[in-house]
Amino acid sequence: MAETGEENCTSVTEFILLGLADAPELRVFLFLLFLLIYGVTVLGNLGMIAVIQVSSQLHTPMYFFLSHLSFVDFCYSTIIVPKMLPNILNRDKAISFLGCMVQFYLFCTYAITEVFLLAVMAYDRFVAICNPLLYMVTMSQNLCMELVSCCYLCGTACSLIHLCLALQIPSYRSDVINHFFCDLPPLLSLACSDVTMNELMVSIVATFNEIITIMIILTSYLLILITILRMRSAEGRRKAFSTCASHFTAILVFHGTILFNYCRPSSGNSMDTDKVATVFYTIVIPMLNPLIYSLRNKDVKEALKKVLRSRVPFEKLFS
Repeated sequence: MAETGEENCTSVTEFILLGLADAPELRVFLFLLFLLIYGVTVLGNLGMIAVIQVSSQLHTPMYFFLSHLSFVDFCYSTIIVPKMLPNILNRDKAISFLGCMVQFYLFCTYAITEVFLLAVMAYDRFVAICNPLLYMVTMSQNLCMELVSCCYLCGTACSLIHLCLALQIPSYRSDVINHFFCDLPPLLSLACSDVTMNELMVSIVATFNEIITIMIILTSYLLILITILRMRSAEGRRKAFSTCASHFTAILVFHGTILFNYCRPSSGNSMDTDKVATVFYTIVIPMLNPLIYSLRNKDVKEALKKVLRSRVPFEKLFS
């Protein structure tokens, strides 16, 4: 670290990530646990993408969005876990300043993309259940591509705002980040300069994204519920509830964890609690999503059985 003119403040070339726990007896256990979780995440999400790609019965808007959800989950888990695993075992937990900024930017991009993608998927379920006869016309291929592109664009733009403001911080009180990856709040807590604008933009962007997406989700599911309750057929109601159950479960888990992490009052042990909550929505949820959609979705289970029975299930991937 190079000294600047300000007392106790330095410009940094690298950061030290403290990680999850200092207890040596937990290192091997945590390494194996997160290695297992990451393995299931990779297999589940890439497997979901492959099954959707090779199964013609899954070539619908719902599964088009689901394949992008799996891609986003795979990406933001991969941005964090491969760096975290060696840090659990090694004493050298350094990450370069550039590496830290890139990790934060990519993670933020994919996390915000998922927030908007879940809202788009809620709208898709609304159209499918409330306007079934016009579903394929309304949710055309062009519209689906535009909606997904907007999700990625929002994630990229919001993250770029935070990145540009973070790069303007000239010096830090310490190069030690009390976290297992380069997240923005612990990074801002180390800044020597005034980061009021950074914190304000974090609040504005997070609040705007949450309000907009939750309003879309709640409105969509309220209209879906009204439509389901008006159905005369018990079988129709059961099928509609089953169709929405997987997606609504994923929404509750993802948004519930984020709201717990960022909207609860601070406390003396908030940093440790923040780490646990962050582990859940950055590492555990990407593993759970493909399990939720595969275990609760009859179409996915049937498509997976056909793929497993097929001798050459992945020919279509390269055709």
